[in-house]
Amino acid sequence: MCQVPPTRRPAGLDERTFSHAYRFVKGQPTVPLVRLLNKGLSLVRACPSSGNFSSFATFEQVMTKINKTEQEWRSELTPEQYRVLREKATERAFTGEYDHVFEPGTYHCAGCGAELFVSDTKYDSGCGWPAFYAPATGDAVEEETDTSHWMTRTEVLCANCGGHLGHVFPDGPHPTGQRYCINSAALKLEEE
Repeated sequence: MCQVPPTRRPAGLDERTFSHAYRFVKGQPTVPLVRLLNKGLSLVRACPSSGNFSSFATFEQVMTKINKTEQEWRSELTPEQYRVLREKATERAFTGEYDHVFEPGTYHCAGCGAELFVSDTKYDSGCGWPAFYAPATGDAVEEETDTSHWMTRTEVLCANCGGHLGHVFPDGPHPTGQRYCINSAALKLEEE
């Protein structure tokens, strides 16, 4: 069962910040799990209708999440980037620009520029898409259940703009055992 915003302001939290956080959560009930924090205080938890608590964000991250119209996204992205990031398409295996690239650097979201993965965690999984065993930081990506195509998978999204990146599977190498299988079209490599 989802927890709803508290009706009373927590001690130590100014009224303006609390009321803004309360309105945000009430106005956005489909936000996956949001744990709003301000000055170290846990303000509120919200979750999708499934009741699963799977991802966390700070108050500042939630309030600054990128929100553009589909027309704006279309004008800023290439057709392939739009198809992958906004329409949740998958590029064909072994065709992506970064599948066999192992140069040192940082992989950013092609939609918003947020840092997603670092080359130190990239490996050749043989799956046909760039594979990483961990995101750059714990809050760089969000995960959601994907039941499309008659199967259940875990979808990976950019935490900053909500763009579809790919999927994560529990068959990766140590130390995490995770394989983040990511579309090249969703990434931009900034080489060191």
